[in-house]
Amino acid sequence: MSRPSTSPLAPLRAAALLLVLAALGAGCAHAPPPAAVEQIPAGAADAGDPCELRGSPACRPWGDCAPREVLGGVCRRTVRAGESLIEMARQYGVGFNVIQAANPALDAFVPTPGAPVVIPTAWIVPRSAAPGTLLVNLSEMRLYLTPADPGAPMTFPVGVGTGGWDTPLGTFKVIQKQVNPSWYPTASIRRENPEWPAVVPPGPDNPLGTHALRLSNPLLLIHGTDKPFGVGRKVSHGCLRLYPEDIPILYERVPVGTRVRIVREPVKVGEHAGRVYVEAHQDEAAGIDYLAEARRLLTRRALLGRVDARRLEAALRACQGIPVDVSGGPAAGGATGDPSAGEARTPWQPSPRTPPPGPQQPAPPPPPAAPSAPPPETPPPRRAAP
Repeated sequence: MSRPSTSPLAPLRAAALLLVLAALGAGCAHAPPPAAVEQIPAGAADAGDPCELRGSPACRPWGDCAPREVLGGVCRRTVRAGESLIEMARQYGVGFNVIQAANPALDAFVPTPGAPVVIPTAWIVPRSAAPGTLLVNLSEMRLYLTPADPGAPMTFPVGVGTGGWDTPLGTFKVIQKQVNPSWYPTASIRRENPEWPAVVPPGPDNPLGTHALRLSNPLLLIHGTDKPFGVGRKVSHGCLRLYPEDIPILYERVPVGTRVRIVREPVKVGEHAGRVYVEAHQDEAAGIDYLAEARRLLTRRALLGRVDARRLEAALRACQGIPVDVSGGPAAGGATGDPSAGEARTPWQPSPRTPPPGPQQPAPPPPPAAPSAPPPETPPPRRAAP
């Protein structure tokens, strides 16, 4: 299913996006535009779209079904007139959180035309992923469906719960699948917004979208949305939202009984083509020392001795949600994790950002342990909130 194309009505759309995002609730604050934005010289702009997704729905991303733990590639192109980072995120199948983190110097709503923009379509598969399991990493707001047979997982961005309605950690199962579901707002949601009716029927205004997967937690669904700009943001009442074009693909491939794990992995490490990669995401709720966690994970994989300490610290300081080559020696050519990519894909160099907790600071206490099993009760169909 193709991604929606962008519209040339930039000024009106930027104002509308501001209103939509305000209505969504919580979310990331966009960075102010810098005094001067780097311009790509004339003649160096992309022809067509060098960052166009090449993967098929059955083999996402990039059409590569081989087992790999570093997927996709980081792409670099220019901003066109009338584009916003929010719309580009949907076009390329990423969440707003990662495209904003990868482009901290750009205004998310009205980026400067001609400015370079990084398309962060590369991922390290979380270590908690397992064959035949659906994994959600809250730290990156992304879902991974790993096939039962060896192969690369399908991966989609998600919107997650906001303050007071946090998406729970733990292990669950898919117990029911619904096409064109009705939504029954809980009593607490109706107190929060008395305008909600007792039931919202299927249709374009239904917050559950066109498809829903009900989990063994009675308050938890994986579903579509009528507000796609909330994907990659903390906006829901605990449920997990997918783009409208993504949820039918996931729905078709997830049978009832599928195991679902929801975790926090703000730091991920991986290896590809003899190079070592680290991917870090800003996640205050994880309460970890990023450098200590990266060293721990690299040591467990016997990879720490192959890492350049300065590159590792720079990647963690930038914390831009993209796999970064931290190997010793010359940086790898081609795309991050995508050696077959063309000239538009370049090695990723992190930019300065506020560093996460370092070794000079005591690590905060770990978050409470996640429940090891779903609640035993059979969930009533009226309880889940989007």
